[in-house]
Amino acid sequence: MDLMEFFENRRSVRTLADEPVPDEVIENSLLAANLAPSAGNLQARDFIVVRDEDMRRAVAEASPGHRFLREAPAIIVGCANFDRIIQYGPRGRDLYCIQDVSAAVENMLLYIAARGYGACWIGAFDEKKVSSALGLPPHVRPLTLVPVGKPREEIARPPRVRIEGLVHYDRW
Repeated sequence: MDLMEFFENRRSVRTLADEPVPDEVIENSLLAANLAPSAGNLQARDFIVVRDEDMRRAVAEASPGHRFLREAPAIIVGCANFDRIIQYGPRGRDLYCIQDVSAAVENMLLYIAARGYGACWIGAFDEKKVSSALGLPPHVRPLTLVPVGKPREEIARPPRVRIEGLVHYDRW
């Protein structure tokens, strides 16, 4: 497979089989996440791996529009760590740590797909409920939920905006 096919084959998987994800897949996806760039190399991100059934249910309840979260054998919660980005002031808190988590989660998603597992980036959830359920300290903000598991079915390639409609050279 050439490199572009690798990127083209990644999918947002929302139908996950009820089978455990090997520790190695989770651990290596987190290592891949931490290899992502970050503002000032401060790595203002933390991850919570949620495998316990009751904890997964609590996280899923914070995102009622995503019932498939209940089926996921693992959920990785990507969090911004404000203490690690404090030197950049409000811009660090409001932007850089969000970028740090985003870059890390994309690395994670690519690793998971390369290993034959499925995942989906979820940003629509009640942050207060997730924070409470996971006991997050005040300086940590949950930004993403990433359910991980074996895909139950083949996912069709979604349509994309043609690149010519997205790219501008030198000015708008």
